[in-house]
Amino acid sequence: MLENIQRTTAFIKNRIGDFEPEVGIILGTGLGGLVKDIEVEKQLLYSNIPDFPMSTLEFHSGKLIFGTLAGKKVVAMQGRLHYYEGYSMKQITFPVRIMKMLGIKTLLVSNASGSLNPVIRKGDLMVIDDHINLQPDNPLIGTNYEELGPRFTDMSQPYSLPLIEKALDIAIQNNITCHKGVYVAVTGPNLETKAEYRYLRLIGGDAVGMSTVPEVIVANHMGLRVFAISVITDEGFSETLKPLLLDEILAVAHEAEPKMTLILKELIAGLNA
Repeated sequence: MLENIQRTTAFIKNRIGDFEPEVGIILGTGLGGLVKDIEVEKQLLYSNIPDFPMSTLEFHSGKLIFGTLAGKKVVAMQGRLHYYEGYSMKQITFPVRIMKMLGIKTLLVSNASGSLNPVIRKGDLMVIDDHINLQPDNPLIGTNYEELGPRFTDMSQPYSLPLIEKALDIAIQNNITCHKGVYVAVTGPNLETKAEYRYLRLIGGDAVGMSTVPEVIVANHMGLRVFAISVITDEGFSETLKPLLLDEILAVAHEAEPKMTLILKELIAGLNA
């Protein structure tokens, strides 16, 4: 893995020159619009980057975007990778390792997820302050390279408390409905049954999705400051559960995206090194 990381990092640095990003951004399902606010300097297709996995989803673009956002140099993944696409956890999290090697200090992650908490409704935002990992594999299993991080990574505070509080303040100042809660990661790609939604709520989940946690684990392994936010695109309340189509999820994500974008931009503007 170290050789792959070194080869990919060298390739990207050769393409972007002396550009060194401070912030990495992973954009979730239906949430790629933030790129419009980036003063783009370089764009690289995943398919053109050695050893870089390609998103197989038609609604994920598959580009690394380098540029300036809110006064900070950023690298954004427009299109993330998922376990249900058939990738290993190491492949899913490979881009996080590359962004770290390119120089980022902070990783911002977004996703679309379903509410488990009746207080949190479709169209709301939820800042993630903890998670429950129900995915069957872990990106840290196997040989550990001390150059990347410790064998046993502490996860007592996987998400930055100062960034959480700042994001919630930004939401209040802008009259945005934004909650704080626990994200449960499952494999997908199927949505949950009524019984599964009840179970996920019972064990302490506020929202459920199919991403984010592997990336957060690796970010913590590499010593990055992490912030994550969910756009709530549907409601997994077993008593009122109805069939759901992907188009509905994407429509809600697009509608709520400007609120998320505002929070991320102001959060980035206030970041210190």
